[in-house]
Amino acid sequence: MKTHPHPRLQETNNQVLTNFLLRLPRSAKRSLALGADILLCAITVWMAFDLRLESWTPWTHAHFTAFLGSVAFALPLFIVFGLYRAIFRYAGLPALLTVLKAISIYAVIYGFAFTLVSVPGVPRSVGVLQPLLLLLGVTLSRAFIRYWLGGTYQGLWGRDSLPRVLIYGAGSAGRQLAAALKTSSQLVVVGLLDDDSRLHKQVLNGLKIYDPQTILSLAAKLRVTQVFLAMPSASRARRNEILDLVRASHVQVRTLPGVMGLAQGKVQVSDLKELDIEDLLGRDPIPPNPLIFAKNIKGKVVLVTGAGGSIGSELCRQIVNLAPTTLLLLELTEFALYTIEQELKVLISQMTTAAGAPVSLVPLLANVRDDARMAEIFRAWKPHTVYHAAAYKHVPLVEHNPAEGIKNNVLGTLTTAMQAVDHGVSDFVLVSTDKAVRPTNVMGASKRLAEMVLQAQADVMAQAGHKTCFSMVRFGNVLGSSGSVVPLFRRQIKDGGPITLTDERITRYFMTIPEAAQLVIQAGAMASGGDVFVLDMGEPVKIADLAKRMVELSGLGLKDEANPNGDIEMQVTGLRPGEKLYEELLIGDNPLPTIHPRIMKAHEDFLPWAELQRKLAALSLALDVNDVPQIRTLLQDLVSGYQPEGDVVDWVYLTKTNESN
Repeated sequence: MKTHPHPRLQETNNQVLTNFLLRLPRSAKRSLALGADILLCAITVWMAFDLRLESWTPWTHAHFTAFLGSVAFALPLFIVFGLYRAIFRYAGLPALLTVLKAISIYAVIYGFAFTLVSVPGVPRSVGVLQPLLLLLGVTLSRAFIRYWLGGTYQGLWGRDSLPRVLIYGAGSAGRQLAAALKTSSQLVVVGLLDDDSRLHKQVLNGLKIYDPQTILSLAAKLRVTQVFLAMPSASRARRNEILDLVRASHVQVRTLPGVMGLAQGKVQVSDLKELDIEDLLGRDPIPPNPLIFAKNIKGKVVLVTGAGGSIGSELCRQIVNLAPTTLLLLELTEFALYTIEQELKVLISQMTTAAGAPVSLVPLLANVRDDARMAEIFRAWKPHTVYHAAAYKHVPLVEHNPAEGIKNNVLGTLTTAMQAVDHGVSDFVLVSTDKAVRPTNVMGASKRLAEMVLQAQADVMAQAGHKTCFSMVRFGNVLGSSGSVVPLFRRQIKDGGPITLTDERITRYFMTIPEAAQLVIQAGAMASGGDVFVLDMGEPVKIADLAKRMVELSGLGLKDEANPNGDIEMQVTGLRPGEKLYEELLIGDNPLPTIHPRIMKAHEDFLPWAELQRKLAALSLALDVNDVPQIRTLLQDLVSGYQPEGDVVDWVYLTKTNESN
């Protein structure tokens, strides 16, 4: 794979000479100026002779006499007037006036000597012509130095070394972007790309339109370092096709947001952003179904646990747009709660609910395991709908702290669910994960056990005739969430690498956070009790391929055996404790369709509440004393398919074991 050096790193001969001259000591620069003026004296004397005699003449003794007189009179005057103390590249009108004064006096002296007094062999007119020519020569030489070493030339040189950009899309957005960038001091637009063959080789506002299929040769020929996608209305699938075409040229790709993201439909330079990794998925989200989207929210009191987390905060953003009367933000982390509250306040101030009244926001610090605190919250507001997103989700962290992970994910879910039953909550939706399917780690097993708690409670509700409807929504990784591989890769690329990958074979399902939150809300609205919903995550993505594409679309090359001179190296660190090579969404193979094309319903077996309650009591005792081997054994008995890999890695357990040994 061939990488193209950045134009900033390619110095021309002119640039080398310029840098050499600017770095010379002052004494050397003065000597050069002195030598240049001596040369000018010689040239102007010769030209004065040729103008007088109207022919090109060889140097004679008379030429040499006139030249010596010129040097003898001019240089002392130039020194006295400070012509060699001035910094030429900054010289302006005052310096020009000084040159004029010095040469005016020189003209009087030289004219007196060679015109009035006369020197044998030297025409009298040389005494008049030579000072005029010398004035022209000295003035032009100073002006040239100012241009070459000063701001004008440096500005042109600097512009030539700026990032060079092609804009993909010659439509309205592309034209507006090109116009906005025309006066930019940060980059240079060198042309446009467009799929319309009728536009190829045409010129638009001084910019030539090229065929995108020639991007490889264009990138080398025009020294392109960046491509801006100016196609805000293009589908994700189309954008994905364009990215596949562009990435082979090893240029950085930036993009405009979708049409809805542009202010008043106008394109500005500030609208440009780093490439959204969502573009790499190549699939467009389906707009929410209005019949079910607001069903459990509009005009109701809604509680979101884990409101400051990745999914919880996006649920809150979606919910405030659906006009609840009150939104309860429940969060354990103070800063996360403050952050989402402030963001939602701004969002609410910019909108009005359908009823015309603003949404009432209530930020609540609480731990979902605290039964008394949860009881007083449910008692005070009596929420209609609960979205339970509070969970510990980082696989290695939970593997190293299994008891806390299970207490939060399982017992916290149980506590919240029981309070929902006691206080007449209508709908309770658990945010689950694909790691709950045949788990190899404590986090996944704890989320499957949380699902089983709700399934068992839903069974009890159905038998007792209670109204609380429990459901759970299972999906894979969300792009951009805390702990997501995407921001990690982006940071590693920015730092120059290496990219760390646990295994080259590893695959994951990905979905954007907004799409996941919308589907969670819609799935919950379709529940009838005990439903396990599974989201259509599309095709699994190979993480190594994702990393490679991110590197290439940053304008860099992957460093490997095939390309030892690449920019970013990929290092394989080995699977972390509890990590799987691939994830699944279904325990069985019998998903049922729903009215939404991207939401399926799974049938998963579970334990009756009486049996589950007894086993949870035993698990709770093991958790209280942090008996990790017993915890793993009990989890294996509770969660079908749980097969822990590797030894116990709980930090506290390992420390105690080492001390006892």
